[in-house]
Amino acid sequence: MKRYLLMLAAGFMALTSCEDFLDTESYTKQTSDNFPASEQDVDNMVTGVYSVLNSLSTDYSSSYFFVAEVASDDRFGGGGANDKHFQAPGHLLNFGTDMLRPAWIDYYKGIYRANMAIENLARSSELVSESALSNYEGQVHFLRAFYTNDMAEMWGSIPLPFSSEAQNLPKTDIDVIYGQIAYDLKSAIELLPSSKYSETVSGRITKWAAEALMARVFLFYTGFYQKSDLPLGDGTGNNVGSVTKDEVIAWIDDCVANSGHSLVNDYRRLWAYSNPYTAKDYDFVSDLAASGETWAVDGENPEHVFVIKCSSMSDWGTVTGYGNQWDLAFGLRDPGNGTENTFPFGRGWGVGSVSPDLWNDWKENEPLDPRREASMFSVAEDYPDYVQGADRQMEDSQFWPKKYMPIQAYDENGVRKNTFASLMFGRSDDAYDLGHVDDLCLIRYADVLLMQSELKESAEGINAVRARVGLPPISYSQEALRQERRFELAFEGRRWADIRRWHIAEECLRSQVGQPIYNEGRPSTMKDFGTGYVARYQATNGFFKIPESEVSLSSGMLTQNAGWEGTDSEYIGW
Repeated sequence: MKRYLLMLAAGFMALTSCEDFLDTESYTKQTSDNFPASEQDVDNMVTGVYSVLNSLSTDYSSSYFFVAEVASDDRFGGGGANDKHFQAPGHLLNFGTDMLRPAWIDYYKGIYRANMAIENLARSSELVSESALSNYEGQVHFLRAFYTNDMAEMWGSIPLPFSSEAQNLPKTDIDVIYGQIAYDLKSAIELLPSSKYSETVSGRITKWAAEALMARVFLFYTGFYQKSDLPLGDGTGNNVGSVTKDEVIAWIDDCVANSGHSLVNDYRRLWAYSNPYTAKDYDFVSDLAASGETWAVDGENPEHVFVIKCSSMSDWGTVTGYGNQWDLAFGLRDPGNGTENTFPFGRGWGVGSVSPDLWNDWKENEPLDPRREASMFSVAEDYPDYVQGADRQMEDSQFWPKKYMPIQAYDENGVRKNTFASLMFGRSDDAYDLGHVDDLCLIRYADVLLMQSELKESAEGINAVRARVGLPPISYSQEALRQERRFELAFEGRRWADIRRWHIAEECLRSQVGQPIYNEGRPSTMKDFGTGYVARYQATNGFFKIPESEVSLSSGMLTQNAGWEGTDSEYIGW
């Protein structure tokens, strides 16, 4: 059964100062002096920190996951002719004054809530057991590290508050930022129980997720900044030591050996198109339907280490839960596509078609790899009735991902549903825009194995991943590791960080120029905008523009990132 977290904690959201005009005690409001007052308050407070994950789904087009996908060399921006905010980050450009401000606000909301929760958990020992308190503290430390790390990869140096006090801060030194991230993750590892992942409520943070994120952070920081160790802070803005590679290897080994996580037996079962209501009518996975071994449902998937939970009860602007809005963004543009002619892949905004280079490189380097067809489709080979230029579709390569897409299904009477959630989870309105229920997996166990291989310079993890899809074992090399990550983790938000930390971003981005595409149904080729991919990367180092309104609100305290000062950084469209 799919389990959901209550994503907003009203009490936590309503915290106010207890000092009013008469300095009297408040008996009707939850304040910083009287909250938390019960075990339920503690749980609500921690759940409030989680809820920002789902705010990022609502603000999907400015989230790091979205921006990293379209900025990478393996995907294009796309959308319609007027969707410049979708296309701009794909060209390392900006559109408008505040293109990424929703995510900026969400991330700071998460950091602020985490700061407040950590401060209040410190005085909650009488409300919950010692083990429960440690567990809560570990979860919040992880979430603060996650929000901070997304911001650091997206914007580089940012103002980082170390308490819930409202402050106007300048940018924090990048080593201090990473010291804080390492402090939070080390705290989470030490505080969270060593229980198997399956003993934890779906969607809640585990020690294993903290160990995996520590490895991810270590690899990015040491690679991108060309350092040997990761700084370690004390939680107050001071660095007091470092995290070594040997320590990270010990943690990732612990995750592999003791977490209980494992690889799903069939790669196709990771993705929602293999759900039982769709698989019976989709030839590519009809064998799974016949065997009864279909989609590894979110919440029961041994490969899910850290996910953003999504709900079949989602609605606009309510607290009843959030659907997977990334699915909607990456869906096929209608009228024309996303219907019977592209079954089972449904309609959406037409963002993120795949660079033909990936399709071709995959075939050339791993001709027997079934993951290519499990991860993406070719219009020419799979959907002859695909409509060119549907709803003014831009940057259409004719290759589309299969992961994180709207998935249709037919009911028992042969009536096509916009989303399989209508049948599998009883969503009554069959909403094509809100009905996407597959959780967004941000750390998958295959990634853990590949990070283990990279850290240890061993082929063991790589070959475990390859064996799952029937590929022969190989010897370890940096080139082999990079290729395996590109193929195994395609369209899962990691390619952008990988090419940056390996210092191959410029050559990878250069390959996009000249790729064949269709704009509004007309043949074209991908081209440089502004000063071009390579010059833009050199100017920005891959960091994005800080929202202009945030710079203005700081009254000169916050400075803009390099490369975003002039008109050359603005996207004007095709």
